[in-house]
Amino acid sequence: MTDENGRKGLTYAEAGVDIDAGNELVKAIAPLAAATARPGADADLGGFGGLFDLSAAGFRDPLLVAATDGVGTKVLLAIASGHHETIGIDLVAMCVNDLAVQGAEPLFFLDYFATGKLAVEDAVRVIEGIAKGCTLAGCALIGGETAEMPGMYAAGHYDLAGFAVGAVERDAVLPRREDMQAGDILVGLASSGPHANGYSLIRKVVEHTGLKWDNPAPFDENQPLAQALLSPTRIYVAPLLRAQRQGAGAKGYAHITGGGLPENLPRVLPVHLAAHVHLSALPYWPVFRWLQEAGGIAEEEMLRTFNCGVGMVAIVGREDVDEFMLVMANEGEQPFILGELVERRDDGPQVRFEGTLGGGDA
Repeated sequence: MTDENGRKGLTYAEAGVDIDAGNELVKAIAPLAAATARPGADADLGGFGGLFDLSAAGFRDPLLVAATDGVGTKVLLAIASGHHETIGIDLVAMCVNDLAVQGAEPLFFLDYFATGKLAVEDAVRVIEGIAKGCTLAGCALIGGETAEMPGMYAAGHYDLAGFAVGAVERDAVLPRREDMQAGDILVGLASSGPHANGYSLIRKVVEHTGLKWDNPAPFDENQPLAQALLSPTRIYVAPLLRAQRQGAGAKGYAHITGGGLPENLPRVLPVHLAAHVHLSALPYWPVFRWLQEAGGIAEEEMLRTFNCGVGMVAIVGREDVDEFMLVMANEGEQPFILGELVERRDDGPQVRFEGTLGGGDA
C-alpha cells in the first residue's frame, strides 16, 4: 500500500499481526463452540460479548459464582512436545472445579489465548481441548479472545487464561461450615497426576536428571516423558453435582491445587476444627514417587506443592459416607477415606498429618 506520494506504508501484517489468520481461527473453532451449547446459551461466536439466559437454565433464586485461572508452566510441556490436545482441558478444569466446590453448576466459559505469532493449527488443537473440557463440565464455550503480540512471546510460545461462571441456588451454597463437626469424614477423590500445579518444580527436576522430553517416562515407559506429564486435570463437576442433587452431598469440598492439602483444606473449615489426614491413604502415584526421589524433594515440600494423588476432598457426615462414596464410584471416581475432622488444639495447624507419603501410618 502506498500513500499519495508513492511511498510504501507499513501494514499490521508487517508488524507481526496477521488479521486473516485470526479470522481463519474464529471460523475453524465456531463448530467447536457450537457443540458445547446448553440450555441458556447457543454458543454463537463473533459478537462483542457472549450471551447467557439464566432463566432458561432453570434456576429459582440463583447466585452467580465466577472463577478464573490458567495452567501455569505446564503449557511449556505442550509447546516442547507438540502435544496441544489436552492443555485446554486443564484450563477448563482449573476453573470449573473451583465453581463446583461452592455447589455451583458451571454455565459458561471464555478463554484467552495469547501468542507472539498465531499458528492456527496449534491454536485449533488447544481450543479443541477447551471445548472438550466444557463438554465434560456441562458448560458452554460462549466466547474468547485471541491476542497476537509480536515481541511478547518467544517463537512458538503461547499462554492461556480461562474464565468460568456458574450458578447455585441461594440455599445450596457450599461450604456449610456451621454444619461441620468433629468426626466428619474426609473423603478423597483421586487425581490424574499433578494436574496443573507444581510444573516449575517438575521442569527443574527434569533438568536436574538430564532427561529429554521425548525420552520414555521413568514412571511410565509406555509414554514419552512430556506426554506422560501432560495427563489432563480431572474435572469433578458431574459427580459432585450428582451427589448434591441426590441428597448424598457433602458439607464442603476443597479443590487441591497450588499449596496442596496444607493450604487448601483450611479454606473450607471453621476455625475450631482441624483436618486429621492419613498420608498412607493417598494414592501416591508413580509420578509423585519419581519426582520426590529424582529431585530429593522433602515430604513437606511435596505436600505443599503437589496434590500427591488427591484432586478433591469432600467433608461428609459420618452417616452419609457410604452413600456419598457409592455415588462417586458410580460416576467413575476413585473415592477413599482420607481422614476425619477433629477439634483444633488451641491455635495449632488446621491440617495435621499422620504417617508418611507412600508408606504406613506411624
